[in-house]
Amino acid sequence: MAVKVDQETCIGCGACVGTCPVGALDFNDEGKAACDSDTCISCLACVGTCPVEAISEE
Repeated sequence: MAVKVDQETCIGCGACVGTCPVGALDFNDEGKAACDSDTCISCLACVGTCPVEAISEE
């Protein structure tokens, strides 16, 4: 299981990208966060760091 980033809500601040312990989150071509589901370990550390609550469990 991985996390899902709501692209409409994401503001591209990078808080989640810096928090992910395995580097599963990065910026897409639109400057918003995106999750690599193959790398994500579902620790949910990113969920609590998102200031606009754009990340949820998938």
